[in-house]
Amino acid sequence: MDWIISDELGLTVGHLVGWGAASAMIVGGVAPYIPQYRQIKKTQDAEGFSLYVCLTLLIANTLRILFWFGKRYELPLLIQSIVMNATMFAMIHLCVTVKKKNQIIRARERIFTAQPDETAHWLGQRSGIVGGEKPHRFYDLDRKYFWAWTDFQSYVDCMLVFSVLGAAITYLLIEFSPFVELIGFLAVFTEAMLGAPQIAKNYQHKSTEGMSVSMVIMWTCGDLFKTAYFVIREAPAQFWLCGSLQVLLDIIILFQVWMYRHNTAAARRLRRGD
Repeated sequence: MDWIISDELGLTVGHLVGWGAASAMIVGGVAPYIPQYRQIKKTQDAEGFSLYVCLTLLIANTLRILFWFGKRYELPLLIQSIVMNATMFAMIHLCVTVKKKNQIIRARERIFTAQPDETAHWLGQRSGIVGGEKPHRFYDLDRKYFWAWTDFQSYVDCMLVFSVLGAAITYLLIEFSPFVELIGFLAVFTEAMLGAPQIAKNYQHKSTEGMSVSMVIMWTCGDLFKTAYFVIREAPAQFWLCGSLQVLLDIIILFQVWMYRHNTAAARRLRRGD
């Protein structure tokens, strides 16, 4: 009887630990962005956060979702990718809204796709049929404005195009094992480069004002744990190598926090009007 109770208790504890670990895996990935989201909402300033961080994670997690169809992995990781994509769209929506609010002079709008009536207007104007001023919203694939659009829908449209093209290619090559493995590697490597856009943004401004230090600390802790897990579990080399690269980029960002601390403090005083 004791043996049965012990077995049942062990099974229950095992399930609880498994569910707890799965929940931590899903929630832990998005947790670092909560302080950054709150900081942007509180200060109404999105200039210190690089939207390319969102692009990096959207691409990495979309590739990971496609990889699941070719090579099944743990379901919590799949759910984590879906939740992360939703979180990144929430971050983008906030940043776009805040930047629009802060415009003193209304700037020309940049969008990923032109509306049908705007396209017709532009074509008519080129042919001399339609007069009047050019529309303020127009289609532009200039890389200078890529991922710097002024409306949220453009970011959704861009990722929708990427997802549909990726799904179509994956469907055609799903039986080709090297292609499936390549998707998995690109997903891991893209995620490993997560910190690079933020490093570039900090270097450009010579300041970390607007960036949540709590977010970066949580990145670092999560990446250290993840890399250690890969090493202990003897995961394929690309996993722990990419994890190590992530940790290195996190450390560089933390070094920037220290190196630009005086500029950051000055920028903060300027924003507060001190």
